[in-house]
Amino acid sequence: MQLRKLGTNGPLVSAQGLGCMGMSISYGEPDDAESIATIHRALDLGVNLIVTSDAYGAGVNEELVGRALKGKRSSALIATKFGNLRLAGVNTPGLTGGHPDYVPRACNASLRRLGVDVIDIYGLHRVDPTVPIEDTVGAMKRLVEQGKVRYLALSEAGPRTIRRAHQVHPIVALETEYSLWSRDAEKSVLPACRELGIGYMAYAPLGRGFLTATIKSLDTLLPKDRRHDHPRFNPDNFRRNLELLDPIEKIATRRKCTPAQVALAWLHAQGSDIVPIPGTKRHSYLEQNVATLDITLSDEEIDTLGNAFPLGVTAGNRYPEPQLKTVGI
Repeated sequence: MQLRKLGTNGPLVSAQGLGCMGMSISYGEPDDAESIATIHRALDLGVNLIVTSDAYGAGVNEELVGRALKGKRSSALIATKFGNLRLAGVNTPGLTGGHPDYVPRACNASLRRLGVDVIDIYGLHRVDPTVPIEDTVGAMKRLVEQGKVRYLALSEAGPRTIRRAHQVHPIVALETEYSLWSRDAEKSVLPACRELGIGYMAYAPLGRGFLTATIKSLDTLLPKDRRHDHPRFNPDNFRRNLELLDPIEKIATRRKCTPAQVALAWLHAQGSDIVPIPGTKRHSYLEQNVATLDITLSDEEIDTLGNAFPLGVTAGNRYPEPQLKTVGI
C-alpha cells in the first residue's frame, strides 16, 4: 500500500482511506457482518485510514467501527467527527455543535462508542456559525493536550475559517467532497489547504455512486435511499448528468477497468496531498477501489476527463438547500 503524509504535520496514511458512513445510513440497507468484513479486508490490504462520525446514525456507525477494530486497533488510524447535531441525535440544551463545552462531551461519547482510549484524527463535522472557530478549535486543542486526540481536522470549512483555525492549532486535514462532478474546492479551499500544508481527505469521490456508471436508473435506488433527496438525483438533473459519463466509460473500456477506477485515478492524479476516502460496505468494491492505485492515467486522459467535467457542469447542487447552507462557512 502506498503511504503519504497527511499534510505537513499529520500522520502517514494509506493513499486511499475507507469511508464508513454508507455502512449504517443513507445508501441501501445496513449489513453489519459484511461491513465489518470490509473493514477487516481494508486493513489486510494496508488501508489504515478508517473514517466515521458521530453523525452517522447517531453514533451507530462509530459503534460498528469499534466492533470491527476490536483486537486490530494498532492497524488503523481512526478519523471521526463531531458537531453535526442534526444527525448526531443528541440533546444539548443551551449548547451548539461547536460550543467549547460541547466538544469534550462529544469526544468522550465517541471514545466510548469506538472502544478506544485515543482518537487519531478528530474533526469538526460542520462549522458552527454561532461560535468563533477559535473557541471551538481551542477546545479541540485541549483534547490533544489531554491525550484523547492525536490530530485535528475540519470538514466542509471555508478558506477563512481554515486559516483562523490553523492559527490556534495545526489542522492536519480538511475533509470535503471532491470528485469529477464536484470540483468547487479547486476555487479557493484546496489552494488554501496547500498554502497552509493541510492534507485533503476527499469524500464522495465517486459522486455518491454516480461516477461508477452503475446507476443508470433511479429505480435501482431503494425508496428510502438518501440520494432521492439530493438535487443531482432529481429525475431531470439525473437524465442530464447521465450524458457526462461517456468519456469515463470509454476510458474504462480501453483500459479494461471500471468507471469507478477511472474516476478515482483522476482524483489521485490531482496531487499527492489528496487522499480519497471512497465508502463501501462490500469488500469486492473495496478491492476494486484499492486496485485503482495501480492505474496511472495518461496526460491526455486526465485532460479529457477534466474537459468533460468542467467546474459547474453538473446539473443540480451537491446538497439539498438546507444542508448547502452549512458548508463553506
